[in-house]
Amino acid sequence: MLREEEPREWISFEDPDELRTWMIDATFLRSNYKCIYGEGCKGIHEEDTSDLMQGCCSFGAHFLDDDDLKSVKKFVKRLKPKHWKNYKKGHSEKGWFVKERDGDFKTRVVDGVCIFHNPVGFEGGTGCAFHIAAEEAGERHMDWKPDVCWQVPVRLEEHIEDSGYVVSTVREWKRRDWGEGGEEFHWWCTDSPEAFVGKEPAYKFFKNEITEFMGPKAYKIMVTQLERPTAVPLPHPAVKRRSR
Repeated sequence: MLREEEPREWISFEDPDELRTWMIDATFLRSNYKCIYGEGCKGIHEEDTSDLMQGCCSFGAHFLDDDDLKSVKKFVKRLKPKHWKNYKKGHSEKGWFVKERDGDFKTRVVDGVCIFHNPVGFEGGTGCAFHIAAEEAGERHMDWKPDVCWQVPVRLEEHIEDSGYVVSTVREWKRRDWGEGGEEFHWWCTDSPEAFVGKEPAYKFFKNEITEFMGPKAYKIMVTQLERPTAVPLPHPAVKRRSR
């Protein structure tokens, strides 16, 4: 069942270096959304699975393209057993990624969750093995992970016109972006007022991720527009639901 979309505010501007227009979901990025993994995230199953601490890792990660897969292969080589509970399984004959019927590649699912997810109680730490290893190395976890893993719940969509001109949209990741199964989730973070508890706006919380999409010049232009609204900003629909 499709959910009715509530009004949102959008801003747009031309990229300073490329033939590109940026379309920005200002309602989401001005909101105080934050990832609450480990702080009340209920997961993406058909029931509350807070105790599993899986976040949105349950079904594995689809690689966006060959470059994404090649990058992750490089960082898999840097994972050690202390970072990754499934180290032996990942280096077995079955490996750590699979090819789906449509030809796309994704991370393998083991015991109902992405092979790189460490369960509660693993001495190396709960959660993503890449995240744990990157922090130990003093590096950005987003450089280690599959692209989709550091992007969610921010989504980049690009439309290339016949002339080669690009229209890039930055918005929140919605249930529908998970496919047909998204509507079956017991809970999804950008729907829930429980995730709108940040002490700063989402465009600051996701500064590194959005800058990776846009580049520093475009990010700076976006921030200038977001901080200089010409009207009263629309509250995020999830925050409106909290006040009802």
